Amino acid sequence: MHSLAERGVPLAERPKTNLSGLSDWDAARIFLEVVRCGSFRSAAERLSLSINAVRRRIDDFERQTGTTLFTRDVHGTHLTDEGALVVSAVERMEAATFDVLRASDSMANALSGEVRVAVTEGLGTFWLAPRLVEFQQAYPKILVDLHCAMRSADVSRHEADVAIHLSRPSALDIKLVRLGRMHLMFWASEKYIAKHGAPRSAAELIKHRLVLQFADQLAAKESFESFFPGVSERDLLVMKTNVSSANYWAVANGAGIGVFPSYAIALGGKLIPLEVELNRPLDIWLSYHPGSGRIPRVRHMIDWLIEAFNPARFPWFKEEFVHPHEFKDSYMGEPLTQLFGGFSTEEQR
Repeated sequence: MHSLAERGVPLAERPKTNLSGLSDWDAARIFLEVVRCGSFRSAAERLSLSINAVRRRIDDFERQTGTTLFTRDVHGTHLTDEGALVVSAVERMEAATFDVLRASDSMANALSGEVRVAVTEGLGTFWLAPRLVEFQQAYPKILVDLHCAMRSADVSRHEADVAIHLSRPSALDIKLVRLGRMHLMFWASEKYIAKHGAPRSAAELIKHRLVLQFADQLAAKESFESFFPGVSERDLLVMKTNVSSANYWAVANGAGIGVFPSYAIALGGKLIPLEVELNRPLDIWLSYHPGSGRIPRVRHMIDWLIEAFNPARFPWFKEEFVHPHEFKDSYMGEPLTQLFGGFSTEEQR
């Protein structure tokens, strides 16, 4: 089906869209999510709704606006010309809603209230959560909502006040701070090495079994294919998961060889870094909306997070790779296991 513009229908002769009827923000939000995701199914998954619920809300929204917003065919969902007009109106609604929320926040008590921090699951679990007690002690009236997930949060859409990413966000209307760099390595447990030996090259690695985390920000599938060209996942993998903690403890208990940041030596699982070059650093980015950055409690969280990833203090976040065996020489703080909230496994050996 061709759009009105493609069929050459003059603008004046096209049906009018009732933009004054855009009063249902929840339906408008669902409509915008379908547009951004490109399909009803993807939008339903992102919104944690059933696909039928999404379709019902879109049908309601079409009746409210008095126009057809989408056409559907075997190739997918397509926005109509009238739907494109509604997109612009809804995006203005979204921006205005976020402005109201930020204005309300800025009028609240400066150092009380809630700050929503979105972070990747591994960094949130192993690095930030054990250390947030420092922030809590400094600002006891601020509630920290720490959301750990491998899907990147969009601060421009108010999904979080502050977000930490493993790839640079593409949104234009946000502030970005490059916090540091995460260096990934191959690791195995003492138990695994005692039984199977330690590979020293990619060629030897193919003779072993791997446990890997597959998540959006890690691009693990693409990395696997580039590191093991022509090798099927089934030939190497014994387990894959979307959760960093499950991935880590499976490897720590001898399930196979895994890929973790260089700081994995401090997590309490008695892992041994393997001398197989991976050479895949990931830059760590912090993002926030300019308006949110002017709210005192959010500003304090931003400043604390920047210091929490300070490469000058923590060598595992430096630009250049520092081998885990060199941490004791380059890090002069509290014991690493304590710093990461890990625990000794001596009694298990």
